[in-house]
Formats: sequence, C-alpha cells, structure tokens
Amino acid sequence: MTRRRRVPAMAPEDRRAALIEATVPLLRAHGTAVSTRQIAEAAGVAEGTIFGVFPDKATLLRAALMSAFDPGPAERAFAAIAATQGLRARLCEVAALLRAGMTANVNLFAVPRELMAEDAEFHEYMLASRTRITTALAALVEPDRDHLRRSPMATAQLLLMLVSVSVHRGFGLSGDFGDMDDEEIVSVLLDGLLVRPSLTPSTESVR
Repeated sequence: MTRRRRVPAMAPEDRRAALIEATVPLLRAHGTAVSTRQIAEAAGVAEGTIFGVFPDKATLLRAALMSAFDPGPAERAFAAIAATQGLRARLCEVAALLRAGMTANVNLFAVPRELMAEDAEFHEYMLASRTRITTALAALVEPDRDHLRRSPMATAQLLLMLVSVSVHRGFGLSGDFGDMDDEEIVSVLLDGLLVRPSLTPSTESVR
C-alpha cells in the first residue's frame, strides 16, 4: 500500500498557509461540503493537524475564501498591462482577466450566508478587496479620463458589473448575457447598445 507523503514540520503560520492553499481548490470544487479529511489529504497532514492551527472547520473555510478573493494577483496583472495600448485594448485584457478570476471563484459565491453571517472581518475584507480591484481598474483608465463621460472609478465599476453579469447568470435578470465575450463587454461599456453603421468620412455619427 502506498503511504501518503507527509510534509516536513512547519511553523504554525507556514502550516496555516499550506492548509489554506490546499483548501481553496477543494472549496471551489465541493463548496462547504468539503471535509477536513479531504483537506488533510490534499495538504499531506493528519486530520488533527488542522485543529492545531484553526479552531474549527468554519474558520479554515473563511480563511480559504479570503485567500481566493485576494486582490493582489489581479492588481499585479492590471499593472503589467502595457500603457501604450489604446483604452479599448487595455480594457479587453482587463475583461479577460476579470472573467478568468470570477469564473474560477464562481462556486464560492454560493457559500451559505450563515457561514459568514457574523464574521465582520470577512465582510470588511471583501469590501476592501473590491475597492482595491476597482481602484486598480480606475488607474488603468485614468490616462483616458478626458475621453469618457464618466470618471475612471465609475467606468471601472461599470466594467465590473458587466463582467459579473456575463459570468454569474443570475441577479434576477431575464436577459441572456452569457454569450458576451470580452470585446462585446468593452464595446457595450464604451459604445453603448446602439447598433452603429460603419463610419466613413461621409457617415454622420450617431448622437
């Protein structure tokens, strides 16, 4: 019989981080039904080890959720987008990054509310996370502020809403938004919903 490989002894903070890292993909796949046994096997530790650094399963799941929604990777990805590109091209890259992140976490939005109901730290973290994402998006839009009717922050919020609706086909909306690709999302944001003729020197633009 093949024995499960145990990870080397770690400091409590390192053990905590390793358990969170092992929990995130399991939480995405199984939701809160994931067991501590599954988590322990993924982390290569004994099940009892979990409770040496977390008081209970719910605390571990909350920590894993906060890790899954960490805005740091998105902020770094946005900052790496070439500023020399036009606004439309930059926003298409952003839309693709946002869609990938939201799709990866789509099942996490269905986590039972009771798990988070009385966790003020989690709610504050999620609000701060969204603010950081929006601020990073606004910074990307800022160079084109003079070409937009709305502020960079409002533009960032509208982009987040459009990508969210295309990924999470709920929100009580009856329309079919699931087939919107990144280019169409950016087109709706920048051009609106009017069908526009191909512009030629003699074509009057739609007002």
